[in-house]
Amino acid sequence: MRFPLLQSFQRKGILTVSSSAPLVFDGHNDVLLQLYRDGGPSKANAFLAGREGAIDLPKSKIGGFGGGFFAVFVPSPTDLEHKFREMTKDTYDLALPEAIECNDALPVVAAQIATLRELERLGALTICRSAADMRAAFAAGKMAAILHMEGAEAIDADLHMLDVLHAAGLRSLGPVWSRPTIYGEGVPFRFPSSPDTGGGLTDHGLALVKRCNELKIMLDLSHLNEAGFWDVARHSEAPLVATHSNAHAITPHSRNLTDDQLRAIAESDGMVGLNFAVAFLREDGKMLADVPLTQMLKHLDHLIGILGEDRVGLGSDYDGAVVPKELTEASALPKLRQAMKEHGYGEDLIRKLCHENWLRVLELTWGS
Repeated sequence: MRFPLLQSFQRKGILTVSSSAPLVFDGHNDVLLQLYRDGGPSKANAFLAGREGAIDLPKSKIGGFGGGFFAVFVPSPTDLEHKFREMTKDTYDLALPEAIECNDALPVVAAQIATLRELERLGALTICRSAADMRAAFAAGKMAAILHMEGAEAIDADLHMLDVLHAAGLRSLGPVWSRPTIYGEGVPFRFPSSPDTGGGLTDHGLALVKRCNELKIMLDLSHLNEAGFWDVARHSEAPLVATHSNAHAITPHSRNLTDDQLRAIAESDGMVGLNFAVAFLREDGKMLADVPLTQMLKHLDHLIGILGEDRVGLGSDYDGAVVPKELTEASALPKLRQAMKEHGYGEDLIRKLCHENWLRVLELTWGS
């Protein structure tokens, strides 16, 4: 298989990342949504050859992107231009999209999972169901993909579809995106704001937590409001994980985690992945890309200060968010590694942040 984009970079003198650099395993991306919008499984070849967007196989080889959580997401009808325009203001409070019915969500979920399976069939990645699968993929030089679902709209109240999705490889689930489900409520896109924006988990939500624990499906708390977060903390037997969230003490956005939430995650031996989305990084909460890498390091310092060096990683939100202009695609990840080094992070800590901490928490959650 030839990769024209990769060969183009090499002709220009832009080489792949050093083999000694730690691979990045990432807490969240939305490439399946973008491929779905482009045509679904029939367009999977674009991932191998090079596509517009943040993540594909050539860019990943260049940047040392070793894999991550591939999110399945059912989009709401949204005026993105209006949303992004509002999020450049000093304050904003965007209305939550309406709930999506299960029967409407299922075909979208099926198409995106089929796309991920097609990527595996084409040899672009390996769908991992265990930490051992992830380690084997790393050793073989294959991209390691976790099937994750952001929002549980496609899961029926009896949870039968949860078992079906688990059989298909689902190993991580966010009960909500930023809209309500029968399981709970998500936080709005609101700045400034506390994440305490609504009610806790419903009875269906508590049943979902219990069944995910039984199946060893990781629960992602990134979009859940604070009341729902504390319900999971009280009822879940697994480490608390937020795959792509930042520090509310630095950026007081509803999507970010308070220090009390971070302490609860630490006590559970859980994990937080640093979100690259600029509105959750900038102290003014604006969706503007002129964010220096030092701002990302400020969030990392704060997260590490509360969670410790073993419970922080990366959760880029690539292909689903406006990110710092220096890190617009996976091929740019060496810049972040270099910024960490210049900031004073040692090799062991950088390796933990890049992928070892994700392996650790997934082994704790999955049991292997």
